[in-house]
Amino acid sequence: MAEICEGMIFAEMAAEIGETKAALILDRAIRKAAIAEGRQFAKRSPGGVTSMADFIKLYELWTADGALEMQVLEATDERFDFDITRCRYAETYKEMGLGKIGHLISCNRDGTFCEGYDPNITLERKQTIMQGASCCTFRYTYKAKG
Repeated sequence: MAEICEGMIFAEMAAEIGETKAALILDRAIRKAAIAEGRQFAKRSPGGVTSMADFIKLYELWTADGALEMQVLEATDERFDFDITRCRYAETYKEMGLGKIGHLISCNRDGTFCEGYDPNITLERKQTIMQGASCCTFRYTYKAKG
């Protein structure tokens, strides 16, 4: 399980260089990995052309088996707004003792994944369950290529 490995790596780095520097390194690494993963998913889009509609379909991967309970507020070619009301990722990280870095391992991926998938898609999120809020607020916007 990658999360356990990331947790061990974080603990080792924190012991050597301190939690603040370790968190910065983990943050950068996870963001870079998410952008690279987004690019790989973009290559698999029909004809290699990305869209908000195809991006929305990707969420089936992350919500599979009830991993996320989601309330969709708007799903159009320009917007994908939803709230996560239950996050089994957050629950799992906390159970594993990784609650302190769960946002670095998981939540950081959300905004940077879309950078790699399609730079015209941006995320605004004001709160997450992982950091103690009652829900996660996802507000994706597609800005047409200009």
